[in-house]
Amino acid sequence: MGLDGDHPVRSSHAFFGRRKRRMMWRDPGISTESFYQVRSECTDVPKTKFKIRAGKTLSVRKWQSAFSPEGYLDIGKTLSRIHHGGVHPTIRGEVWEFLLGCYDTTSTFDERQQLRQRRRVRYAQLKDECRQMFPMVGSGRFITAPVITEDGKPIQDPIVLQQRYDLVKENDAANYNELLREAVPRGPQDERIIQWKLTLHQIGLDVKRTDRTLVYFEKQENLSKLWDILAVYSWFDKDVGYCQGMSDLCSPMIILLEDEADAFWCFEHLMRRLRGNFTCTANSVGVETQLSHLAAVTEVIDPKLHQHLENLGGGDYLFAFRMLMVLFRREFSFGDSLYLWEMMWALEYDPDLCSLYAADPEAPIEKSDESKGKSKSKKQFGKYERENLKSGGKGAETPLPISVFLVASVLKDKSSKLIEARGLDDVVKILNDTNGNIDAKKTCIGALKLHKKYLKKVKKQ
Repeated sequence: MGLDGDHPVRSSHAFFGRRKRRMMWRDPGISTESFYQVRSECTDVPKTKFKIRAGKTLSVRKWQSAFSPEGYLDIGKTLSRIHHGGVHPTIRGEVWEFLLGCYDTTSTFDERQQLRQRRRVRYAQLKDECRQMFPMVGSGRFITAPVITEDGKPIQDPIVLQQRYDLVKENDAANYNELLREAVPRGPQDERIIQWKLTLHQIGLDVKRTDRTLVYFEKQENLSKLWDILAVYSWFDKDVGYCQGMSDLCSPMIILLEDEADAFWCFEHLMRRLRGNFTCTANSVGVETQLSHLAAVTEVIDPKLHQHLENLGGGDYLFAFRMLMVLFRREFSFGDSLYLWEMMWALEYDPDLCSLYAADPEAPIEKSDESKGKSKSKKQFGKYERENLKSGGKGAETPLPISVFLVASVLKDKSSKLIEARGLDDVVKILNDTNGNIDAKKTCIGALKLHKKYLKKVKKQ
């Protein structure tokens, strides 16, 4: 008999079975660098830490097996798998459509296909509407300099226009002349159209700067696709329009989703979560609300650090502006930022998301009190959202987004260095030094711990 009374053969089988499982968990994983290739001349780009790990990463097989024959998705198991190991790059786009609420997990394959087709038609209509106002949309090219003045008068210098349109007249003379004639407006223009046209060159400038280390954006057609989507979105969202930073949020969508319309709607659903960050008034930018939440969270979980930052004149936490505005796109490699995003969305997933969207397909997220009375299984909610439900959202009118706690986790991790900072320049430098050196999963785990700690402390107050 074995020492614990078990049969020795059975005991040895159990031992080696456990050892095999431990070895599987220590699987070094498969690199994902090949999915998002970096240009050979870009040698200072941080390496992607995310790896495909057997038994952890949501694989194609596990994803397909999560659907019933009719097409209903078992979201509970899917969320757990994403939280522990991310999503395989080959299915990332379709998984994101569910995480962002593009499709309801209780819909069938046929229902989703019908909705997809309706959305593609709607996008084609929006794009055609934009093309009627400015024929560069959908032409395969884009602009990087203004084509209209603030009072609606066209900038008509043909040499300047040629540079701005980045067209080669010799290769496409007929099309060039046609575009040039149609692009010059005649007569008075609506104020909304003027404002939209004033943003088009800024979109072009940002497109040229976005993810330029990736091989994918060496192709003009991909740059143009990104410009088209952002130009259409700027017209579609009449209250927000376009703001710098949106190109960083949209770029992954066109890489992961081949169809331009599908990429647009995935981006549009992401913007429903984030558009508040881009809402500007004469005196403030929307993201300042999240910065004030970050300050409040830090004051609760690390009062010493918060006081030190205030003493340095950083109590507004503007040094964290970029992290919140574009969801850590600059702090991580391209692949790791995608890994972070899907973990975030899995952790704060709410199965009522689609029903909230369905009530008003073009409205931003704003959870009603009725939606907080959840009747669905807790397994259908992300781990972060379950903690919010458990606490009842006490201490805040609406639950804080996990992104606030992600930034708080980074600050907590660097608190020993930040506490020695002698000025805001030191703070910025310390945080800039984290670029490419942050572990996405550890940051998420840290955010969950801080969130739980924050809720407990707030509850006692």
